[in-house]
Parts: sequence; structure tokens; C-alpha cells
Amino acid sequence: MPHVADWKKEKVADLENLTNSHEIVGIVNLADIPAPQLQTMRKSLSGKAILKMSRKNFIKIALENVGKENIEGLSDYLEGQPAMVFTEMNPFKLFKILEDSKTEAPAKAGAIAPADIVVPAGDTSFPPGPILGELQQAGIPAKIDKGSIVVQEDAVVVEEGEPVPKNVADVLTKLEIYPMEVGIDLLAVYEDNTIYTADVLKIDEEETKTSIASAYQSAINLSVFAGILNSESAPLLIQKAARDAMNLAINANILTSKTTDQILSKAYAQMLAIASQLSDDALDDELREKLSSQPQAAAPAEEAVEEVEEEEEEEEEDAEVSAAAGLGALFG
Repeated sequence: MPHVADWKKEKVADLENLTNSHEIVGIVNLADIPAPQLQTMRKSLSGKAILKMSRKNFIKIALENVGKENIEGLSDYLEGQPAMVFTEMNPFKLFKILEDSKTEAPAKAGAIAPADIVVPAGDTSFPPGPILGELQQAGIPAKIDKGSIVVQEDAVVVEEGEPVPKNVADVLTKLEIYPMEVGIDLLAVYEDNTIYTADVLKIDEEETKTSIASAYQSAINLSVFAGILNSESAPLLIQKAARDAMNLAINANILTSKTTDQILSKAYAQMLAIASQLSDDALDDELREKLSSQPQAAAPAEEAVEEVEEEEEEEEEDAEVSAAAGLGALFG
């Protein structure tokens, strides 16, 4: 059996120890990252994660040796200049931190376009000169207008997934268009026997918040209508019960400290409605005066009903505000 150098054993052992001592283990690609930017990114991870560059074989051996279920599957995502990242952050947060640390960079000849590279229409601020021919040779519709070189319309100079030609790369740099992203690419993350790939970790935060908010509100509505009592629905159910009790008491003419005014208002309105159906001879002067002050006899009754309805609407609005407050607490 060939002798294995001690330094190689130490490298693998170091990776094994870090893998065993961290819940979250990721595979990243550090290819094409300039040293100064890599150093900056390392600093941004300080205190949050440990980044370890190593050979592919060392990483594979370490993953096979640690014994964590399914973790050896991370070996399938070793590409470019691989490194391992160790942290206690959840995979989604780790992915976001790494994505946010990426910076724009000029396109190099032969680099693969991450998306369609577009030169927008408008004034380039360049005076007439040789650059006009360079722009046109790069497929950019440019002309001289009022003493300046102008791009006539948006132009896709490189389509997504295609290599960037050298002349196009030179022109883009002169136009200060930096279509490339430089940063640490998180390829896969292991947590609790599961491997999450980058496409799973890349989520739209606003869309996710909206979906959670909608699900939260639907759950609250369901629990209230089904009478399911929990910490979130209890205040709303109590308000609903109080509202139903109030309506029942008013309709059944049950006098309480809260219903007396509304029952008296209802009775007064009903009295005026009945009086309006009688002849003037059957009414005394006081009642005639009250009726004459009413545009329509039914108006007081309607006002009494509206008062009850308005109170119900206010209580419903309070319930919605309460639910919204609970949702706010959910998102901090």
C-alpha cells in the first residue's frame, strides 16, 4: 500500500472534524474569484461560517468517513475550485448572505453569459472616433448624433449561456457595462440528512412572505368560523361571541348596561313608525311635533339599525386589525 503523506491525512481529518462539529455543511465553488474579493467575502462570513478550500479528493474522503446519513451525496456537487463551508445558520440564510456578497465584474473573453447581455439605447458620451466602428462590429446599432455616439436601440450582444467574444468584452468594459457576477457560488447544503441544491435555496422573499401572510389569514378565518380556540383565534372568537350576544340581546329586548340605549332607540323608532300610520286626530300635540321633525317616519328605525350595523362593522375591523397585528408579530 502506498504511503500517504501526513499533511494529507491532517487535511482530511480537519475537514472531518469540522463536518462532525457543524449541523450545516455546504459545497461552494470559488473559481474565477480574484484574491482581494475573496478576502472581502471571507471577512463577511467571519463569525458566521468557516470556509475551507481543499482538493476534491480530500473532500470526498472526508464526506465518506464522517458517517452522517446521506452527506456523501455532497460529493456530486464538487465543481470548479471547490471548498466547504461550515455553519449553524439555516441553509436559506447562508445562501442569501453569499448571494448578497456578490459583486458586478467586467466580462472576460470566453466567459459564459449568465443572462442575455444587453447594451441599452442612449447616448454613450463618446465623441466620434474609432469606437464607433468597434460598437458596430460588436453588433451594436450605433451612430453619431449631435456630436456624440448614440446607441439607437437596445441590443442583445451575447445571449444567455453563450461565450463572450473578445471584441464584445472590450466594448462592454469601455461602456462600463459589467454583466458578470463575482462571488461564492453555493452549490449544495446538507442539513438533517437532506441535501438542498441552489435552485431550492433561491427563493423570492417577497412572494414567500405574501404566500405565508395569505395562508396565515386563511388559517385564522378557518379557525374563527369553525370555532377552533387557540392563541391566535381566541381574541377574535371572543369578539364574535360578544357581538352575537349583543345582537341577540337587542333583538330579544333584554335590557343590560350595554343594550339599553339601543333597545330604547329601537323602541322609539318603532313608536314613530306606528304613529306615522295613524290619523292626525289620534295623535297628541307632542307626538305630532315629533313626527313633523322626521323627514320619513321610518328614518329613525333605519338609523337605529344602522347604528347597530356600524358597531358590528367596527368590531369586525378590530378583528382584522388584531389578525394583522398577529401577522406582524410573525414576521417581526
